[in-house]
Amino acid sequence: MTFPKNTPKFTRGELNVYRRPTEVSQVTAALRGVGRNVALVPTMGALHDGHRELIRRAKRLPNTVVAVSIFVNPLQFGEGEDFDAYPRSLDQDLDTLRELGVELVFVPEVEDLYGESGVAVTLDPGPLGAELEGEMRPGHFGGMLTVVAKLLNIARPHYAFFGEKDYQQLVLVKRMVADLNMETRIVGVPTVREDDGLALSSRNAYLSEEDRRSAAVLSTALGMGVNAGADGAEAVLEAARRELAAHPEIEIEYLELRGTDLGPAPVDGEARLLIAARLGRTRLIDNTPVPLGAAAAGLGDDQDEAEHDDVAGDDGRNAAPAGTTPSQQGY
Repeated sequence: MTFPKNTPKFTRGELNVYRRPTEVSQVTAALRGVGRNVALVPTMGALHDGHRELIRRAKRLPNTVVAVSIFVNPLQFGEGEDFDAYPRSLDQDLDTLRELGVELVFVPEVEDLYGESGVAVTLDPGPLGAELEGEMRPGHFGGMLTVVAKLLNIARPHYAFFGEKDYQQLVLVKRMVADLNMETRIVGVPTVREDDGLALSSRNAYLSEEDRRSAAVLSTALGMGVNAGADGAEAVLEAARRELAAHPEIEIEYLELRGTDLGPAPVDGEARLLIAARLGRTRLIDNTPVPLGAAAAGLGDDQDEAEHDDVAGDDGRNAAPAGTTPSQQGY
């Protein structure tokens, strides 16, 4: 492919690493100029199988260059949180991206995105940004949306892929893109899980052996809630609470059932069950879709297909079979 003169070097079929926003903007503009699509997978590094699934989904898109950003964003960490301790493994991450066939990676430093004097303007996530995770982590979503908006403006991708494990993040990013008339299509990808149901997260590395065993209870409790969906919202919450009550070592921060837009849960229809908890010094979040009332009887492949905004062709590996709990699903 031929790019305009003075465009930073881009070698097709290889991993091209860029630090400066202008380099990424010029390369992605050149790619669009020769008819290629761009799909962005924003990450904070410490890549695991959840990230690999996002990348695999993006790579299924035809005529598309997959771009991955690796940036531990200080704006979304509050006082006393784990910004300094957050896992960083850039060399290993770059090896992973090469193995996956990623062609573009953006690895800015803080000053590259925010300047030497720091950022002066941030995005307001609105009322939802102060609920659930926003209540536990004040300022988190403003910082998250600010960096996502910057990444979308820098790369101007046709698509951006986000995992459903951070479901509130996904909802807010979709809302931001709609409200600010951005052209990127946001694609949510179902949570990838360990064999015992634990949702994959870079923070799982913090867990002690004992806490790791207990952590699987979160997905089991969510699954108990799913199985009670036909009996309504209160039954869902009660089933999940019963499972959690048997494990006092787990400190629950919230367990809530919401609509798919994180408004009130419907009487009949699709809802989302969300949990945040601490095991020792480690904080974990998880969630799962829950059909309520009459909708619970229709849980199956057709429902799963409709639920996930997956333009890349879900092969079913991450979908929840009817009548199973998350710990049985292995997604």
